[in-house]
Parts: sequence; C-alpha cells; structure tokens
Amino acid sequence: MLVSSEERRGAGAGSSGSTASSSGPRSAGGPSPRPSRRSFSAEYKLAIVAEYENAPNGEKGAVLRREGLYSSHVIEWTRARDVGALEGVADSRRSAKRPKRSAEAAELERLRARNAKLESDLTKTRTALDIMGKAHALLEQLSESADDQEPPAPRKRR
Repeated sequence: MLVSSEERRGAGAGSSGSTASSSGPRSAGGPSPRPSRRSFSAEYKLAIVAEYENAPNGEKGAVLRREGLYSSHVIEWTRARDVGALEGVADSRRSAKRPKRSAEAAELERLRARNAKLESDLTKTRTALDIMGKAHALLEQLSESADDQEPPAPRKRR
C-alpha cells in the first residue's frame, strides 16, 4: 500500500514526537531553489568601482554590504578597468566566443588529422617491413651456412 507524504503528515500529527518537525532545514514547500551564479554587466562594474573609489575610507565597506559584493570583486574589476578589458566584457570568467568555422575549414582540419594518422601508420608499416626483411636475410644466411657445413657423422653404437 502506498502512502503519500501528506497522509503521513496527517497521521503523524497526533503522535508524540516520532515524526520530524517542519522546523528543519527543509520547509513544507520542499527544498529551496538552487542559487544561480550572478553576472554583472560592464556598466555596473564600472559604476561600483567608481563609487567604491570615491567613498571615504569608513564607507567603502557599506558600499560592498549594500551591493552584496566582496572586496575581491572590486579589486578584480579595478584591474580589468585599468588594463582596458572592462570595456565590452560582461563577465571575466567566461571566455570569448569562438567564431564558427566554415564547412571548408572544418573539412580541411579533419583531412589534415587523417593525413597525419595515415603517415604515422605508414611509418610503422615501413619499419615493420624493414625488420622483417632483415630477419629474412639473417635466416637465409643461417640456412646457407648450415648447408655449407657437413653434417656430423652418425655415432656408432657399441
């Protein structure tokens, strides 16, 4: 028999403390939604850096608390502004999008990779054939030297 979670809650309401209370880490509505990563626009970063730099020493922390930021954000954004990288960049953690390659460029890259693999295989095959040729020549030389020698005379039995 299947019992839903609501039936369990209703049945457990009259019992004496055997069920978990709703004051735990999860609320009755289920788990809290997963937090999403914040991203900041370049304009916002520049405005916060300017406000932070213009604030008197005692007020800089208030700017950070109000915006929910860390001093490392401002330090990173200041360095990016000084280098000139903050002009069009929205988030320094994301890499710039690569331009899409044309079909010809993709085909050319694929063919170059295939050509390199085939050349490697050809080199291995040539090396193996060279070794086989040397082994064959050695075996022939051993065979000829065995033919040149007289076989040992059979031993007489006593």
